[in-house]
Amino acid sequence: MINLEKLHDYKDVFGFFARQLTYPEKLDFHPSAFEGALSSSHPAYESMKTYWNAMHEYSMEQIEEMYVQTFDFQKKSTLYMTYYKFEEGRERGQMLARLKETYQMFGLEITSSELSDYLPLMCEFLYAADWQGHEKEAAESLDLMVAVMEDGTYHLLKALEKFRSPYFYLIQGLRNTFKTCIIQEAEANGHD
Repeated sequence: MINLEKLHDYKDVFGFFARQLTYPEKLDFHPSAFEGALSSSHPAYESMKTYWNAMHEYSMEQIEEMYVQTFDFQKKSTLYMTYYKFEEGRERGQMLARLKETYQMFGLEITSSELSDYLPLMCEFLYAADWQGHEKEAAESLDLMVAVMEDGTYHLLKALEKFRSPYFYLIQGLRNTFKTCIIQEAEANGHD
């Protein structure tokens, strides 16, 4: 179960994740991009700082090449979150349809050729969607979306760790952000 209030509090951070997970552009690596994204008290701060510092060891051309090699040419580090669990199975198509319904519920149409489980798109949605005042309707859909992201990023994190990729720290930061937005079972049931 997702704490929608916390998820909303981290909207700007999800925007940062979305920009860092799309094809790199120079502006995405400007110092102000990181400074404005999260405070030192954010649960992902240490991972993100490590990622940020590591990426600044590379030229823009090297970052672009690393991105393509990591996310476009490696099946194990795909940014399509349902691929890890379903590959090309029928269940994946059903999950993609459910995710697309979530986007549509909030008035966001997928205009690109990307599938609804594309991690940067999902992060962008969490950044842009406004579910305040519609918590009851949003709860189930956002629970599903975050569950898909959480499951997919688990596998992605393991692959990035094997590749010794700086993107490992970015995904680790994303997962740390999720953890703070998930209501533990005892807390959800009103128990200590």
